[in-house]
Amino acid sequence: MIKNTLENPLKKHFNQDYPDQFQEEPGLESKLTPKPDAGEETYQGSNQLKGRKALVTGGDSGIGRAAAIAYAREGADVAINYLPSEQSDAEEVKKYIEESGRKAVLIPGDLKSEDFNQKMVKKAVEELGGLDILALVAGKQQAETDITHLSTKQLEDTFATNVFSIFWTVKAALQYLKAGSAIITTTSIQAYKPSSFLLDYASTKGAIHTLTQALSGQLAEKGIRANTVAPGPIWTPLQVTGAQPQENIPSFGQNTPLKRAGQPVELSSVYVFLASNQASYVTGQTYGVTGGGFTN
Repeated sequence: MIKNTLENPLKKHFNQDYPDQFQEEPGLESKLTPKPDAGEETYQGSNQLKGRKALVTGGDSGIGRAAAIAYAREGADVAINYLPSEQSDAEEVKKYIEESGRKAVLIPGDLKSEDFNQKMVKKAVEELGGLDILALVAGKQQAETDITHLSTKQLEDTFATNVFSIFWTVKAALQYLKAGSAIITTTSIQAYKPSSFLLDYASTKGAIHTLTQALSGQLAEKGIRANTVAPGPIWTPLQVTGAQPQENIPSFGQNTPLKRAGQPVELSSVYVFLASNQASYVTGQTYGVTGGGFTN
């Protein structure tokens, strides 16, 4: 018998100072200290997505990793996208998916290319035998405290990765998505409470919020739902690759009402819910997992 005991959210996960650390972008989950909890040992499924076919961008680490593992344990076959330098992390996720008895497809490549986005969707469909869940999680974030130092290249790379890739992927996928399919994008608390050093990143997250609402209206008559998840400060490799000013790392997340950073597994159930039939009357909505920050 499973005992469902109360857990204090202030203490459920790591709530101390993080060791000061830095990795070159994009970073590896395996080198992060402490290693995030993406549900590898803790997420238990209940067949909510049995027989489904999912594509998860950024599926090698962080929130995407947690979504991919959860989808597999809920019964879905899963394709994950990641950058080629993240292959070792992706291989770990493949192992967890296959241990769940589901098919795993690895699709390395750079989302800044429209051509690659099209090829990624085609490969996912061919290898999985269909597609009915798009979980678009991958993102680029680099801190810059002075707009006069914000390069055009960083602007282009951030918008291409975070925003343009959503347009390109959805356009490529719509010919395969049937009624009942789900699209889940990833915005951020930064869309509602932007940090001054994340000017470009916060702008993309605001765009994703608006994009998803508009997209949900276009797709409703097709029976395809589109929603977005707004994470707060979540402990992932992204944070130690320049996404935060280096001096912010030790106390990362401690300024939230719950006084700690979140763990990727704490978003798993939201990505599952929005992909499942349980969310059949939910579209155009934003679900915040922020440790207490408001997303309205």
